[in-house]
Amino acid sequence: MKAIFDDRQLGHAPEIYFRRGKAMPHQEQPLRAVLIRDMLLENGFAVDAPRDFGLEPIQAVHDPDYVTFFRDAHARFRANADDDALAIPTMHPGVRRGKCPTDIHGAMGWWMTDTSTPLTENTWDAIYWSAQTAIEAAERVIEGAPMVYGLSRPPGHHAMKAGANGFCFFNNACIAAQHLTHKWKKVALLDVDVHTGNGSLDILYERGDIFFCSIHPDPASFPTFFLGHADETGAGAGKGTSLNLLLEQGQGEPEVMARLDQAIAAITDFGAEALVVSLGFDMAADDPLAAVKVYPQGFAEMGRKISAMGLPTVLVQEGGYLGPSLAENARSFLTACRDTVA
Repeated sequence: MKAIFDDRQLGHAPEIYFRRGKAMPHQEQPLRAVLIRDMLLENGFAVDAPRDFGLEPIQAVHDPDYVTFFRDAHARFRANADDDALAIPTMHPGVRRGKCPTDIHGAMGWWMTDTSTPLTENTWDAIYWSAQTAIEAAERVIEGAPMVYGLSRPPGHHAMKAGANGFCFFNNACIAAQHLTHKWKKVALLDVDVHTGNGSLDILYERGDIFFCSIHPDPASFPTFFLGHADETGAGAGKGTSLNLLLEQGQGEPEVMARLDQAIAAITDFGAEALVVSLGFDMAADDPLAAVKVYPQGFAEMGRKISAMGLPTVLVQEGGYLGPSLAENARSFLTACRDTVA
């Protein structure tokens, strides 16, 4: 099984963000990807660089103005900022009416919905190549590979059609799913990150060709909040094609696997011809942001269940932060997939 990664994804290195009323070290660090990349190489995975597919596949999912905003946003911020200023938005429009301001501080608040997506000098390159990584993985599957892993970093599943959120800028999984529709009429996106795929839900909610399913704790009491409730099942052409399967905080592998079985059954009932997985290792019991308790053997079981579906599959990396078991969880899941597919 091939893996895709580009070193330019390491350039985004935010220092802090604001959480629960205070500034704290940013959880989404380049070392996450380094640890997983090194694990891949140590375990015999071939790691290839992505080709450049340009902006068109990204803009097929996101508002084009949103996409191009990030190209020079950091430079615009720095042009008039104090030396110690951080490119974190502090003004937001509230109810989403109005127009994007020309002032950089207003524009940041317009396009960035929280404080978790600070801009750094190399953010554009990192998010661009993170998306290209997912597109390359999807293209390899279109070309006939049964399963390809895209080590996309920064992650993407909280990014909305026109809003950065929850460490995410471009929704890599949705971009990959959209790319797969060039070959298959019915695609499923399965989100097994501990946080709801709220950005994916926002993007796919009215689409009938991409079935979206997310497994996560109740967003009424667990971040990212707002979206991902059980009664959000799609609208318009997408009515019935969104499924949120809720967990209780503190639950363990039996409950997670039961929800995964429900997800697989729903994807099968939808008639999916290909699959994208938003793959988060933050369900780990020792993850800094975890709310449930999955261990390496549990991630291996998840990998076997997903692989056994037999669908052409793109795995896109989402969460999984700097807990002690990150690399081991990735190894368990990905080697189980490789063994099952083989």
